Amino acid sequence: MELLERRRALVEERLVEVVDGLDPETLSSEVRHVTLSGGKRVRPMVTILACETVGGEATDAVDFGVGIELVHSASLVVDDIIDRSELRRGTTSAWAEFGHGPAIITSDGLLGEAFALFSADPKATQVVAESLVELGVGEATELSSKPSNEAEYMTLARRKTGALFRAAAELGAIAADSDPFTVEALGEYAERVGVAFQIRDDVLDATADAADLGKPTGHDATLERPSVVQVTDLTPAEANDRARAQADRAIDALGTVDAVDTEARDYLLELAEFVVERER
Repeated sequence: MELLERRRALVEERLVEVVDGLDPETLSSEVRHVTLSGGKRVRPMVTILACETVGGEATDAVDFGVGIELVHSASLVVDDIIDRSELRRGTTSAWAEFGHGPAIITSDGLLGEAFALFSADPKATQVVAESLVELGVGEATELSSKPSNEAEYMTLARRKTGALFRAAAELGAIAADSDPFTVEALGEYAERVGVAFQIRDDVLDATADAADLGKPTGHDATLERPSVVQVTDLTPAEANDRARAQADRAIDALGTVDAVDTEARDYLLELAEFVVERER
């Protein structure tokens, strides 16, 4: 765990630097509320661990990791507006704290700072741009053409959540100057972890206690969102089995990668287990 804490500290330190450098102060304050109010930092940790797994250094990947966290935070700001959710990570969501206009500007600011970090490498910019296209298609599908069966749900989960996870891992591989096969293998690993994460998230929304989860529950049913328990006949236990299957395929993909740092790889393996067992 010491390795993870050191890596997380690198992310937090750089994140604070980016936020503190924003102007005007109003925007900096709003971005600070969104980005520094908690969060597991799963995606930037994937970026750093993927980089180290294939022989890079953690410091090589920190900017890309912070960038993908900013992109993720921007997407959450918009999600909370769409869902009318007033709570995020145990505190008020951006729109509930500042209003809809400032929240949208905050999301734009987050994306701008993220792409400033990615601009150091055209391949990084391309990877994230592609993930945002997928995310946009997923969000639009969720609002206008909801899935009605398991296959359609899985496509939505891949776009809505898996795409950013894929980008996170591919950014790490790019930071380590990996070959295309390695970039793709790490991307597949992370995409499947992301899908497993989303399935488990849906199950928790349907079954967990809001105080334990740190955000409101029952939103999927109330808003008729296409969660795995809303659009399929799967029970929560069966849905968890689907998440497990995705995690297992993620582990298989990771097994095709020539790992230089086996400790970092082992943490990626643990993440694949964590996303299907987490309780919040």
